[in-house]
Amino acid sequence: MQVFFSGFLLSFSLIMAIGAQNAFVLRQGIRREHVLLCVAVCGVSDALLITFGVTSFGVLNEMMPWLGPIMRYGGAVFLLVYGAMAFKSAWTSTEALDVEGRARKDWRKVVATLLALTFLNPHVYLDTVILLGSIAAQYGEDRTLFGAGAVIASLTFFTLLGFGARLLAPLFARPKAWRVLDAMVGATMWLIAFSLIFNG
Repeated sequence: MQVFFSGFLLSFSLIMAIGAQNAFVLRQGIRREHVLLCVAVCGVSDALLITFGVTSFGVLNEMMPWLGPIMRYGGAVFLLVYGAMAFKSAWTSTEALDVEGRARKDWRKVVATLLALTFLNPHVYLDTVILLGSIAAQYGEDRTLFGAGAVIASLTFFTLLGFGARLLAPLFARPKAWRVLDAMVGATMWLIAFSLIFNG
């Protein structure tokens, strides 16, 4: 069980950082729109990526040793751009939560957005495939338990994020709260990007 909890704790700590995917789920949770769908899409996507990393990272690293640096710097560029977009929104947005009068997003657009934020973000691959995969490889035959813990952590986090976000709805009835959230997202994205560039 120690291996399982190691995977759980590491995965949970990685996912906790506010990112593009998390920010979108948080928004949907606050608005109470397609929350279960968001949790399911994120959980299944992470489970697929973690499973791939845990089972295939060693072989992948041997075949393509150049993949790690490309993913690192590509992820940094993605995060810098997304962070800039978040800062722009924090500066210009006048959005406030309107649960009653606001039109709901089409579920297909929600799924498409989440899939793009997940699979087009190189930082996701750095966390799930490369980092978790490389650490899981150290556990040998027990890497499956490590991977199971990581998958359960992802499902737990997105469930808490999506369904717990509604408690913040009164706060986000004010435009200033959205601007603060966007500024926090932008700052977090840039911090992660700089850490990839200078500490990778």
